[in-house]
Amino acid sequence: MHVPDGFINAPTSAVAGVVAAGAVAVSLRGARRELDERTAPLAGLVAAFIFAVQMLNFPVAAGTSGHLLGGALAAILVGPYTGVLCVSVVLLMQGVLFADGGLTALGVNITVMAVVTTVVAYTVFRALVKVLPDSHRSVTVASFVAALLSVPAAALAFTLVYWIGGTTEVPIGKVATAMVGVHVLIGIGEAVITSLTVGAVLAVRPDLVHGARGLRHKLRLRVNGELVDAPDADEERTAPVPAGASRRTLWVSGLVTSLVLAGFVSFYASASPDGLEKVAADKGIDAKAREHAAAGSPLADYGVKDVADARLSGGLAGVIGVGVTVVTGSAVFWAVRRRRTDDASPANTGV
Repeated sequence: MHVPDGFINAPTSAVAGVVAAGAVAVSLRGARRELDERTAPLAGLVAAFIFAVQMLNFPVAAGTSGHLLGGALAAILVGPYTGVLCVSVVLLMQGVLFADGGLTALGVNITVMAVVTTVVAYTVFRALVKVLPDSHRSVTVASFVAALLSVPAAALAFTLVYWIGGTTEVPIGKVATAMVGVHVLIGIGEAVITSLTVGAVLAVRPDLVHGARGLRHKLRLRVNGELVDAPDADEERTAPVPAGASRRTLWVSGLVTSLVLAGFVSFYASASPDGLEKVAADKGIDAKAREHAAAGSPLADYGVKDVADARLSGGLAGVIGVGVTVVTGSAVFWAVRRRRTDDASPANTGV
């Protein structure tokens, strides 16, 4: 659902940019409460994983594909404020380095793909975990439903933005019907990926899943054959951790998985246009689309310039993208976490 340059007029894009900037500013402040020494590295990894999985377009209908948006996954794993930042970092890297998503439309993309998906998904998720039984399965089910609903919500958000500032004259009813219809199907893929990923992290380190912290009863870890309460955020240093499930092991495993997905599996992704591209071509929304400002980037279109072999070119681009995203994301989240530490220091609290 990356909106290219030229789909939305300049005034609407500017307003969306202000909305996106405000949402990022609020998220930077809110993320201070969500991030600590355990979750800051995980947040950078989540951003890199979202980047990698977004390269894996999957077929959803004849001639149409879809890919993960990632708002639900990020919000449930690391928190809604941090989730907005995770997806925003991914969108920035994609727009600047890979010419994916217009630079003038960056505010639209952050608003639609980062803010709307995260807010909708986390609202639905929290409502469901309050009424479902306290269990890993309930968290996974809530993740599935939240992710499923977040994608058509983003499609509706784009439709609203297009209705306000679209550059072509297409009946808004046709746009809404086409966008929501195809993105409901894409939402199923989003839900499967999100629930499987959340379930995998829950299986080894449930204490690191932000969305599982609010359960009325603590989640349980199996340590040396016995079940113990998962540690709270301030108890982790003294609480037992199952062998092979340390933060470092989880981080390395996640990074390797992201590199393999982006560097190898992405070659087998569907080449069909994604949901927005298909609707835009069918309905004429793309009549005034402009060439991306970064079209001459060495990594444009997820390929390394001057590397003739398509498999090698795409794989190298994916690996570079994962590397740049994890470094950039980690730097942002460590800075936010450092700011939280500085704000809580005795000098700032009057102690």
